[in-house]
Amino acid sequence: MSRAVLSAGSNVGDSRGHLSSVIAALGDRLVAASRVYTTPPWGGVEQDDFVNQVLVAEGDLTPGEWLEFCRACERAAERERTVRWGPRTLDVDVVSVEEGGTVVVSDDPELTLPHPRAAVRAFVLVPWLEIEPDAVLATPTGPRRIAELLDELDPAERAGIAAAEAS
Repeated sequence: MSRAVLSAGSNVGDSRGHLSSVIAALGDRLVAASRVYTTPPWGGVEQDDFVNQVLVAEGDLTPGEWLEFCRACERAAERERTVRWGPRTLDVDVVSVEEGGTVVVSDDPELTLPHPRAAVRAFVLVPWLEIEPDAVLATPTGPRRIAELLDELDPAERAGIAAAEAS
């Protein structure tokens, strides 16, 4: 049994529908889902704002199978990988995986765990904190509480993350 934290985002097409498709694909493996947040684009590419959500799931999947699950969701949303950090119908990242209560740490270029930029992305930390206030992320300097990591981010970056209005 494993536990995965996933981050989903979209800014092309039916963005909320794309996020909902990930929840539907998880089915009974879904443990918790944050609200949907609107977030400014990250990475310097000029584009529309995103909607983002963090999901916690449990299942009999390996870290590689969680990655394949994410990629299958992206394929179903007809994601095209043309510009790094560019517009996309759906982006689903594996943020962290635990197997048997132990955090998986991997420097495999195909699936680096925990996600190497999760600690500096307010669009991951804010929704994750909402559903798991005591969450901890393994970092190169050791385990860190999500709330502490969020407090260390630039206030302007944190301010750009807002709960989306219900649709």
